Amino acid sequence: MPTPSGPPGLYVYAISAPGTAAHARHCRAVGDENAVVSVLSQDGLAAVVSRVAGRPRARRRDLSAHQDVLGVLAQHGSVLPMRFGVIAPDEETVLAGLDSAREAHLAALTRLEGKAEWNLKGECVPEALPDLLGEDAGLRALRETTRRRPGYEANVRLGEAVAGALQRRAEQAAVDVVAELRPLAAEMREGRESAAGAMNVSFLVPQSAETAFRRAVDLLATRCRGRITLTLTGPLPCYSFVSAEAVPVGA
Repeated sequence: MPTPSGPPGLYVYAISAPGTAAHARHCRAVGDENAVVSVLSQDGLAAVVSRVAGRPRARRRDLSAHQDVLGVLAQHGSVLPMRFGVIAPDEETVLAGLDSAREAHLAALTRLEGKAEWNLKGECVPEALPDLLGEDAGLRALRETTRRRPGYEANVRLGEAVAGALQRRAEQAAVDVVAELRPLAAEMREGRESAAGAMNVSFLVPQSAETAFRRAVDLLATRCRGRITLTLTGPLPCYSFVSAEAVPVGA
């Protein structure tokens, strides 16, 4: 079984208001099964923590425990979530981190109040090739040329041309999707690009707009079928809308 590495310390789950943080006390902790989730409070802010023997491995149990704590907190108020594996050396360091960025933390919690992150990914649709050939005369001509003069290089050129055309088709659809959804969100952040992806965008959506947002995504998925495949995930902790300053000093 994997064991923690590094010196012991405090595992930090999140920053929130003390009243919100108190709801996490009954949650299972990351690391040792006997560890207890606790709260460090100072001047209107709280850090949700537990003691660890060292930096935990990314085991399924610990990843699940981390997410469960964040999920419970999010049910009761706004949260500044930490990524998995944030360790502070001691309580003094955590409290100093809360104090040094107190105004920024309070402002961020206010900004996130009543909102959740929803992530939308989009991929191109290889099955749309017949439609693509019907729209793109140049691609049809290249395919006919490849059929008449088959060969490795010709096949590579055709494959690259098809992949590029499908990607451009999906990316244009992504632009249309974002334009439709942006008015329903308080904020928006673009995520990391992937080789297969045409879009990776996170939306900060007010709870009052979640139903309308999800309905809009469903309608867009139907409207854009054949151009882009959409995958919506949420509600999520607001990772994409929390700055690096939320990490306690020394963590």
